Amino acid sequence: MTQNVPSPLPMLVPETAPFNDEQRNWLNGFFAGLIALDSSGVTPLSADQAQALLGGIDGTEHAEDDDGGAPWHDQTIPIAERMKLAEGKPLRWKMMAAMAQQDCGQCGYDCKNYSGAIVSGAETRLNLCVPGGKETARMVKALYEELGSAPKAAVPAAAAEATPAPQGKPGTSRDNPSTAKVLSRKLLNKPGSEKETWHVEIDLAGSGIEYQVGDAFGLFPHNDPNLVEQVMKALGAPPDYDINGRTLRQVLTDSVSLSPAPDMLFQLFSYITGGERRKKARALATGEDPDKDAATLDVLAALEKFAGTAPDPEAFIESLDPLQPRLYSISSSPKTEKDRVTLTVDTVRYTIKNRQRLGVCSTLLAERIDPGAILKAYVQKAHAFALPVDPNVPIVMIGPGTGVAPFRAFLYDRLADKAPGRNWLFFGHQRSSCDFFYEDELKAMRASGFLTRLTLAWSRDGDEKIYVQDRMRETGRDIWAWLSEGAHVYVCGDAKRMAKDVELALVDIVAEHGGKPGEEAVLFVSDLKKKGRYQQDVY
Repeated sequence: MTQNVPSPLPMLVPETAPFNDEQRNWLNGFFAGLIALDSSGVTPLSADQAQALLGGIDGTEHAEDDDGGAPWHDQTIPIAERMKLAEGKPLRWKMMAAMAQQDCGQCGYDCKNYSGAIVSGAETRLNLCVPGGKETARMVKALYEELGSAPKAAVPAAAAEATPAPQGKPGTSRDNPSTAKVLSRKLLNKPGSEKETWHVEIDLAGSGIEYQVGDAFGLFPHNDPNLVEQVMKALGAPPDYDINGRTLRQVLTDSVSLSPAPDMLFQLFSYITGGERRKKARALATGEDPDKDAATLDVLAALEKFAGTAPDPEAFIESLDPLQPRLYSISSSPKTEKDRVTLTVDTVRYTIKNRQRLGVCSTLLAERIDPGAILKAYVQKAHAFALPVDPNVPIVMIGPGTGVAPFRAFLYDRLADKAPGRNWLFFGHQRSSCDFFYEDELKAMRASGFLTRLTLAWSRDGDEKIYVQDRMRETGRDIWAWLSEGAHVYVCGDAKRMAKDVELALVDIVAEHGGKPGEEAVLFVSDLKKKGRYQQDVY
C-alpha cells in the first residue's frame, strides 16, 4: 500500500481518522492526485463524488452526508415514490433511493454503500442491483449521467485506480469467489404439495470459506443448456462462433443473463431494423411497452419478437447483462455443521406463452447437477442480521416458507452454545401435511423445551387462509410481553408482501397491547430497528 508522494501534502485526512500513518499518507496522496487533476486539464471529481469519498471520513457528521433518516429505505415503496422522497437530496442519496432497498448484499454492498461507491467513482458497474431489475438500472444510469461522467472507459484515472482489486482469501466476496462441492439434496415437500423445495448440502472442506449464522451463500449458476440451444438457434449463429477466445455456447452458458431482455438488446434491434419494428424496439429500450408484453420478454422471447434481424453474435453478447450470482440464506450453523453449509431452495418454474421459464440457479441445484459437482461460491456477510450478543436475550423469529432457513441456523447455533434465551418461531406455508419444512427437527426442539414456542400458519388447510401475521395478532399479548422483556424480532422471506404485513401486524400489536396509539406505535417499531431489535433478511 506504500506510495511515494511529494511532501508537504495537503492534510485532507485528519490525524483523528482511524488509519495508521502509512494508510493516512496513501490517502492524502490519493486525494492530492485528485486535486492535481484540475490543473492538468482533466475534469476533476464532481462535488457529489468528492463528498462521497470524503464525507464522514473523520467520524463527524456532515450536512451533505446526512440522509435524513432515509425515508425511502423501504422495499415496499415503489421506485417513483422513493425518488420523490429523495427530491432535494444530494445525488448520493437519490442514487440510494433508486436501489431495491433490500440490503440483500447481492451487489456485494448494502444499498447505501453501493450507491456511495458509484457516486465516488469507486464502482463503475451500474447493474448489480438484481432485485431492482430494469427500473433500478434505468434510474441509476440516468443519475450516473447527472454526475457529468462518461461511461466506464472515461472515468477519471485516479477514481478508476480507487476501485479495489479482490482482497482477502477466496470465497469472501462475489469478486473473489472460491469453489465448493455439492454433497446432496433432499426434497422437503411431501406428496400433494404444489411446491418444490430442496435442502441442499454443500461441502466447504478445502474451500477456505467461513461463515456465521445470518450470512448468505452466493453461487454462480449456469444457464439451462436447452435454453442456450434455443437462443443460438434463434440467433442463427453456430455454437463454436468465437467470442473473444471462447465459444458462443460457453459464453451463453456461464457469462450472460438470458432473462429478462435488457434495454441494450432492444437498442441493438433498433439499429438493425426499420419501420414499425424499429419504433417498437426504441420504445422497449426506453421502458415503454408498445405491445403490452414487455414483462414477458426474456432474451429468447425478444429474439423471437424481432425474428429475422440477425444481429452480429458479438454485438448481441455485448448487449446482454452479465449473469449474476444468486444468494441464499444459510440454514446451518458452523458450530454443528463443520466444513459444511446447507441451503433451503425453492425451485422456480412458471409458464409464459406455452414455454416453461426456469429459475437459473434453483433448477440448477434441483435437477441439472449431481452430487459431486463443483460450483463457484462465496459468503456474503450479513448486513445487520445476527443473533443478539447476549445469549440470554429472547428472540422471536418469523419465517414462512424458505424464510425459515436462517432461523434453523439460529436455533442450532444457540443449541450448540447452550444459550439460555427463549426462542419463539412462527412458520407457515400452504399445507401442514406436505409443506412443513424440518418438521421432525422443530418438533423435537419444541418437545425438549429448547424451542419455547412454535406457532404455525397454513394458508390452504381450510376455507380461511391463515398467514403468519394472523397468528402474530392472535398471540399479540404474548409478543408484547416478550418485547417488554427485551426480545429481538427477526423476519425472513418475501420483501414485497409478507415483510410489510408482518411489520404492520407488529405495529398493531404495539398499539393494542402496548398502549401506544397510532404514530407512537410506528415510532416504537422504528426505534426497535434503530436499536437492532427488529432485523430483516428479505428478498
